[in-house]
Formats: sequence, C-alpha cells, structure tokens
Amino acid sequence: MKDQRKTEIKVGVTVIVGIIIFLWVFGWAKNYNLVSTQKFLLLKFPTVSGLEVGDNVTINGVRKGYVEEIVTQGDKVFVRASLDNTADLRSDATFALTMMDLMGAKKIEINPGTSPNQLNYNKVYNGTYYTDIPAALALVGKVQDDLVGIIKGVEKTLTNVDKYLGDEKLNSDIKTSIKNLTEISQKLNVMIDENRSNVKQLSKNSVELTGNAIELTKNTKDFINSNKDDVHNTIILAKSSLQKTDSLIAKLNVLVDETNSQKNNAGKFLHNDELYKDVTETLKQVKDLVKVLNEQLNGQGVNVHAKIKVF
Repeated sequence: MKDQRKTEIKVGVTVIVGIIIFLWVFGWAKNYNLVSTQKFLLLKFPTVSGLEVGDNVTINGVRKGYVEEIVTQGDKVFVRASLDNTADLRSDATFALTMMDLMGAKKIEINPGTSPNQLNYNKVYNGTYYTDIPAALALVGKVQDDLVGIIKGVEKTLTNVDKYLGDEKLNSDIKTSIKNLTEISQKLNVMIDENRSNVKQLSKNSVELTGNAIELTKNTKDFINSNKDDVHNTIILAKSSLQKTDSLIAKLNVLVDETNSQKNNAGKFLHNDELYKDVTETLKQVKDLVKVLNEQLNGQGVNVHAKIKVF
C-alpha cells in the first residue's frame, strides 16, 4: 500500500514537472511571458511578404522578441513587435525585414545603432524590405520576356562579331597593322639609340639655359635692389615732367581756345576779314613791284622817276 502511494506521488510529480516544462517550452515557442517586462515597437513596411505573427525579432542576429501584430493600412503594413526589456536600442537604430532561412521564413533584423540617445518607443519607424528568393524569382518571371529579347540580341551581336572577326581580309589587315607597328617600334628604338648623345646634350643645354635664366633673374633683382634710390628718383622726375607737360598742354589748350574765340591779338588778326584783304592786296602789290624791278635789272637798270616838291 505504501509502495503504491509512493508510485502515485512519483507519477504525479512527473506529470506536474512535465506540464511545467511543456508550458515553458510552449510559452518560449509562442513568445508568451507571464511577467510584463517587454517593450513594444511599431514599424512601417511597404510589404511584409511571408511575415507572420510570432516570427522572430532579432538584434544583431540574437533573438530579442517576436512579431505581435500585423495591420495593413492603405499601401503600408504596420508591424507591432514585442522586445525583451534587455533590448538596448538607440535613436539611429535601423530595421529590416529579411529571410531567416531558405524555406522562406521571415524575421525582423534590428541594428541597434550607436547614438548616445535612447530610442523613442512612441514613434513609428520605417523598415526596409529586402527581397527574398521567392520575390526575386517572381521578379524574374515578370521580366522573362525582356530577358529573352536581351539574350537574343546578345546572341545576334556575338554572331555578327564572330563573322566580323572571321573575315580573312580583316585578319590580314590586323596582321599588317601589327607588323607595321613592330617595324615603327624598331625604327624608334634605333633612332633613340642613334640620338641618345644628342638627347643628353639637349637636356644638358636645357639645364644650362635654366641656370642662366635663374642667374639673369638674380642679377636683375640685385641691380634693382642696388639702384633702388636712383630708380625711385627717376620715377619722381618722370612724374614731375609729366605734370609739367600736362600743365603746358593745358596752357596751349587755353591759348588755342582764346585764339578761336578772338580773345587775343592772334585770334583777332586771324579772324579779321578786312585785315586779311589788306594783307592780300599788299602782297599782290609787292609781287608786282618785285616783277618790275626784276625786268629793269635784267634790262637797262633801275629807272627811278620821282617828283619832288619843294616847299
């Protein structure tokens, strides 16, 4: 009787332990927690293809939570994730929906960031969706017609290139060109060898010319430094001469203006029509007198007929 009771107690304890272990495993698998020490994070994705409630949320690959709720709103999908209280996320954390294995299971991968500021869990954060294998295959299916056309075009291009490269004339021309290039290279080598000494001499002359130019520059600088005072005085003298020249030109301009406006004797003389006529008439009479004197000198001499009145 006593042994039977012990057996019942052992069975009962085993069943209770088994139930506890089962509940613990079930809670771990379903992310159930009796103690409310969790943080909640709201993420926004353009799509969550394959993501389900209960899928893992990892931080740097370490499981730290699970997907608690998925809600669609317009063309966006909002995911509510539950994180362990030990999760330490910063304000520059990033969130991505990635493929967990080749079977298509999904998870949310979080990069915790390095900012000194803590993450604000009251905000909605944008998540990045990384295309998985099924999505990539679907994309390939959408563009398969374009790929077929591209492959055909590439095949046609390769065929034309093969025909082009198989042209005997082209091959002959290429061989001839290569041969000519080889001959030119050989001739250049010979020319360089023959003119090596000339090239060296040319380089030497260039160095000497550069040295002479430097020496000339130095001498010029020394000349300017040694004659700085004389150059300065020359510049001052030239400046004074220019000032005097400007003054003389100004005076000449005044004289010309006064002459043109008849404010001086020269202007009055030049612009007096009667005086001009008198001078012209006088010059004409002098010309006639000179003509008469020339005729008399060439003839019998100068004849003077004078009437003298005596008072």
